[in-house]
Amino acid sequence: MNDRELMSLAREASLNAYVPYSHFSVGAALECIDGSVFTGCNVENAALGSTICAERTACVKAVSEGKRSFRRIAIYADSENWCTPCGACRQFLAEFSPEMEVLCAKAGSRYVSYKLSELLPHTFNY
Repeated sequence: MNDRELMSLAREASLNAYVPYSHFSVGAALECIDGSVFTGCNVENAALGSTICAERTACVKAVSEGKRSFRRIAIYADSENWCTPCGACRQFLAEFSPEMEVLCAKAGSRYVSYKLSELLPHTFNY
C-alpha cells in the first residue's frame, strides 16, 4: 500500500467521526508490520476526558486483534494546518513503535511525513 492509499483510508475514516462539540473530524489509518491496516475516527463525548482520538481508536482496534508492531499511520483532517497527533496519541503509539512513520495531512490532499520519535523525542519508557 502506498502513502496515498493509506491517506485515502484515513480520509474515509474521518467521515465516520462523531464530533458534535468541536466539529473537527479526524481519521486515521494504521499500517501494521504485516501489512494489515486498521482505521479509526475521533469520537467525542460530553465528558471531555472520555473523548478518544482517531489515532488511538485505530491503535486500540489493532491491539485488540493481536497486532503490536506498526509501520506507519496516516492522519487526515480537512483543515488549514497539518493534522499531527496530540501528545497523548504520540505516547500511546510510541508504546508500540517509537520509530514508525507518521503521515500528517491537511486540506487539499497534501501531507508531510515524520518519524514518531521526531514528534515525541522523549517517551515514557519502563
